[in-house]
Amino acid sequence: MIRRLRIKFVCINMTIVTIMLCVIFGMVLRFTSASIEKESINMMQSVALHPHQLGVPGQGTPGVWLPYFTLQTGPGGELLASGGGYYDLTDRALLEELVALSSDQRAGVLADYGLRYVRMVTPTSQCIVFADMSSEINTINNLLQNCLIIGAVSFIIFLMISILLAHWAVKPVDMAWKQQRQFVADASHELKTPLTVILSNAQMLSENGEDPQLREKLTANILTVSQQMKDLISKLLNSAQVDQGGSTMQFSPFDLSETVSNALLPFDCVFYERELELDSTIQPNIRVSGSQPHLIQVVDILLDNAQKYSIVHGHTVVTLQTHHKKSCLLTVANEGKAMSAKELKHIFKRFYRADAARERTGSYGLGLSIAEGIVKAHKGKIWAESKDGINTFFVQLPVTTEK
Repeated sequence: MIRRLRIKFVCINMTIVTIMLCVIFGMVLRFTSASIEKESINMMQSVALHPHQLGVPGQGTPGVWLPYFTLQTGPGGELLASGGGYYDLTDRALLEELVALSSDQRAGVLADYGLRYVRMVTPTSQCIVFADMSSEINTINNLLQNCLIIGAVSFIIFLMISILLAHWAVKPVDMAWKQQRQFVADASHELKTPLTVILSNAQMLSENGEDPQLREKLTANILTVSQQMKDLISKLLNSAQVDQGGSTMQFSPFDLSETVSNALLPFDCVFYERELELDSTIQPNIRVSGSQPHLIQVVDILLDNAQKYSIVHGHTVVTLQTHHKKSCLLTVANEGKAMSAKELKHIFKRFYRADAARERTGSYGLGLSIAEGIVKAHKGKIWAESKDGINTFFVQLPVTTEK
C-alpha cells in the first residue's frame, strides 16, 4: 500500500510538473514568435511607406532588418517596378506570380517561398514588400529545440526530486501504518493470554464442576483474569480517545498546584503499604488551561509507575514549579533500576516494557503512552531521564493567567 501511495504521489506530481513545463515553454514560444513577427511587419511597413529609400539590410534606420525586396503595381495589378538590395529580381514571371498570390490580403505569409509580405495601397498604385522568413523560422526552431532539451532535463530533475519527496511525504503514513500493525499485534498478544487462561479454566470447570474447592478456585481465576482484561480494554479505549487529541477534551483554566496536591493524597496509603516514601514540593497558584481530569490521569500514571518500579524502601519526590515565564514543570523522581538510552527512547511507546522478563505487575505498557498523548494535546512536552539511580519524568505545560 505504501509503495502504491509513493507511485501515486510521484505520478500526480510529475503530471503537474509536465503541464506547467508545457504551458511555460508554450508561452515562451508563442510570445517569441509573436514578437519576431511584429518586428518583421514593422520593418516591412517602414519600407512600404518609403519605397524609394531602398538599400541593403542593416543600413539606414536602426532596428530589425531582414532581407527584403519591393514590388510596385498599378491599379489593375500590373507590375510597374521592383527593387531591393538582396534578391535577384530578373525573373519577371516569378515576380508576377508573387503579386498574384499576395493580392488577397494586406499582410500574409507565402510558406512555399519562405516569404512574408505587407501591401500598402495608394490611390494610384500599391507597394508590396516581401521579407525573408528563414531567420525567423530558424530562430523558432532553435528555441523549440532548446525548450525540448531544457524540458527533458527539467523533467528528469523533477522526477528525482519527486521520488525523494514521495519518500519524505509518505514517511509519516508509513510510520503510522507500521505503528497500527504493531498496535494490533501487541493488543492481540495481550488479549490472547488472558483469553487462553479463561478458556482453560472454563473447560476445567465444566469437566470438574463437582469438586467445590476446585470450582471455587477456577471461578476465582476466571474472575481475576476477566478483571485484567477489562482493565486492558479500558486502557485501550482510553488510548484511542487520547489519540484523537484535544477534540475529546474540554479545556478550561484551573489551579494545577491544588490539582496535583489532591492527586497525591490517594497514593499516600499505596506508598505506605509498600514501605515507600513519597514527598512533594508544590509551588502554589500555578494555573494552566486544559482538561483537569486528564491531567490528573497523567499524575496518577506517573505515580503508579513510580511505586511499581521503585526499589525496596525507595524514595519518590514530586515537584511542581514555574519554568521560565510561560510554562511550568512537573517532575516525578523515584529511586529505581537505571534505564538505558534505548529504554528512555522507547518508554513512551504502546505496550513497551523496559524489562520484558520482569514479573507481571499489572502493567500493560500503555500508561506512559496515554500520558504522552494527553500532554501533547495540552501543547506540552513529556520526557524521562535516568541518572545516579534516579529515574525522573518531566512534564512541561504552558501556564495561563486566566481565572
